[in-house]
Amino acid sequence: MNKILESLFSEKTLTKQEAKNLLIELSKGKINQIQAVAIATIYNMRSPTLEEIVGFKQAMMDLSIKINLTEFNNAIDIVGTGGDGKNTFNISTLACFIVAGTGEKVIKHGSFNSTSITGSSNILKGLGYHFTNKEENLKNQLDKVGICYLHAPIFHPVLNIISGIRKKLGVKTIFNILGPLLNPGKPKNQLLGVNNLELARIYYYMYQNTKNNYAIIHSLDGYDEITLTSDVKCYSPKGERFYSIEELKIGKKKVKVNPDELKGGKNTEENIRIFISVLSGEGTLAQNEVVLTNATFALCLLNQDTLENNYDKAKRSLKSGKAKNILKKLLSL
Repeated sequence: MNKILESLFSEKTLTKQEAKNLLIELSKGKINQIQAVAIATIYNMRSPTLEEIVGFKQAMMDLSIKINLTEFNNAIDIVGTGGDGKNTFNISTLACFIVAGTGEKVIKHGSFNSTSITGSSNILKGLGYHFTNKEENLKNQLDKVGICYLHAPIFHPVLNIISGIRKKLGVKTIFNILGPLLNPGKPKNQLLGVNNLELARIYYYMYQNTKNNYAIIHSLDGYDEITLTSDVKCYSPKGERFYSIEELKIGKKKVKVNPDELKGGKNTEENIRIFISVLSGEGTLAQNEVVLTNATFALCLLNQDTLENNYDKAKRSLKSGKAKNILKKLLSL
């Protein structure tokens, strides 16, 4: 371990196998808290390489609790890296319920907050959702409701080891980068938001070697989701694509989103209120349009329809109450 730390502090990078071994050692308790903080700090000072990310990912998936949801293989996950420091309301999670409200299957992967005030797990736990890693229960949720939620720490035991460290640090760590890559349900489709253009490119290089259907999005003003506050860079199996704000404002061409309108609350309770307000169709114009735009991009991964038509589907899901009904059904199981 000291040898690896010396290499990292000497600005050297790890091979894929070294990165994999590092997380395996962490899982065995062979890395103490000070060493773990040191490693997290190093990856805040520089981005991990493609080799390092692949090695870390392989270790996490090898160590994870396994489930088989292949019968719902065409499902989607909508997730962001977090760590953008913007403190937005829970856009990606809301988009998941809107997509499920259109009749599509969603396998959402997430966790408690580490760098933000409220993570997706905080929201769902606060609403009364019971986390489970029982395959039968998750299949039942997907079959009857169209969505299930995979709480990362009960699938990835390593996260429980470092969760306290992440929370105390209060800044993004290597696990923010890994999180979106670790969905145990392995959905075929993924809308992945990234807060850093360099990292978006690394994800893109990695995903090109998979059979996944994906869109990696980065708002050029630093958000890890589409916020209608700036232009967006998108990477997909079709290549690189640049979307101007004008192109993104599908539903309300004249809407102007101020970053302040996307702010979340000061605590989980406030963020739950915002979450329910938006899902009830009572969100502000800015809140609604941002959520609908992210849901639209997710739907475009699931079908061959246009942005405009998928926007209309997302809007009907929200305005008709179908999206909110998905939440009610999920909480009732």
